[in-house]
Amino acid sequence: MEFLDLPASTAARGTVRLPGSKSISNRVLLLAALAKGTTIVRALLDSDDTRVMLDALRALGVGVARVSDSDDYEITGVGGAFPVKQAELFLGNAGTAFRSLTAACALSGGEYVLKGVARMHERPIGDLVDALRRLGARIDYLGEEGFPPLKIHPAEIAGDTTEVRGNVSSQFLTGLLMALPLRQRNTTIEVVGELISKPYIGITLAMLRRFGVDIARNGWQGFGVPAAARYQSPGEIWVEGDASSASYFLAAGTIGGGPVRVQGVGRDSVQGDVRFADALAKMGAQIDMGPNWIEAQAPRNGRLKAIDLDCNAIPDAAMTLAVAALFADGTTTLRNIASWRVKETDRIAAMATELRKVGATVEEGADFIRITPPHASHLTPHAVIDTYDDHRMAMCLSLVSLGNVPVRINDPACVNKTFPTYFKIFAGIVQ
Repeated sequence: MEFLDLPASTAARGTVRLPGSKSISNRVLLLAALAKGTTIVRALLDSDDTRVMLDALRALGVGVARVSDSDDYEITGVGGAFPVKQAELFLGNAGTAFRSLTAACALSGGEYVLKGVARMHERPIGDLVDALRRLGARIDYLGEEGFPPLKIHPAEIAGDTTEVRGNVSSQFLTGLLMALPLRQRNTTIEVVGELISKPYIGITLAMLRRFGVDIARNGWQGFGVPAAARYQSPGEIWVEGDASSASYFLAAGTIGGGPVRVQGVGRDSVQGDVRFADALAKMGAQIDMGPNWIEAQAPRNGRLKAIDLDCNAIPDAAMTLAVAALFADGTTTLRNIASWRVKETDRIAAMATELRKVGATVEEGADFIRITPPHASHLTPHAVIDTYDDHRMAMCLSLVSLGNVPVRINDPACVNKTFPTYFKIFAGIVQ
């Protein structure tokens, strides 16, 4: 197995320009593909997840052209349903691509097979399939019921109201919202139970507006897509920096003294994960923020405080808090994180296992994790960290090295999913 040895370090400072947001990148790509007109997408994230989306869109008949050697792409929209009516799509472990393309393909009037890597076939999709079937979609499971891979057939006309559970993955609702303008019928979505990760739905609604579609909303429990909804290219759209990726560098600045500044997200961001900075502030970090940047440095007294926090709004960035807890006085509890169980790996179990390797006492439950650092935060040196083919596990746990202990990261290339240059940039700010 490939590995990367990170040297012991105690300080972090510098400035980081963030890569584009994965959440925004794949939303914008699909909306640009379905829109009428040509869209120039600026600063698109270059990663495994965006590459599988670009490949899928090409296979579905969308015009995709990279602008020179830049991170800009010209997307020639199809102005409605995909013109290619028979395709087999491989989507890796990209949940944002798999869930949204399932919905769009289900309403495009063709025969499609959607598959991914083994872990993708373990990630639930039944709630989305059930919601689409209520609207007339015809979808078969090619393996285990409720999970990919899928075979999609042309939809039939059915009812105009559907429902989806909100407590498994917000990507199900996002997929529905982006695809339903293809029906050209007034359609209502009712959310059953509490909707998790509401800020991610906020991103979806903001992107829909950029492409000319306004969704009627009844709180977070009901959404209405009008029959007249049509996507229209905005001409040009910039992708914000990735707020989830910002969390690693902000935490590094907090643990390693700082200051560390991230550029690309800030006070004006549409991404909920910028609230990670608020969580660090609760732990005592000094936070400063501008319209397009955030800066973090250590508490004035040098020690972080443990927190007890509902992390529903920042599920991805909350993983970084679990590692920051190693450097806090007291026991940190992160709650309302059941969605961790159905991500790239079972993140609650994986995080508990790896934090114990460095000396933490960890309790895990169905939707929480509780971390008590070792005495005086003296971490166990030379820990070998497994990453479970999960980019966020690798990036979060790199922060352990700031405890003045060397650490080995197994399979470091898993960061290619969202941030291929992560370890190079991390090495540039730690000392």
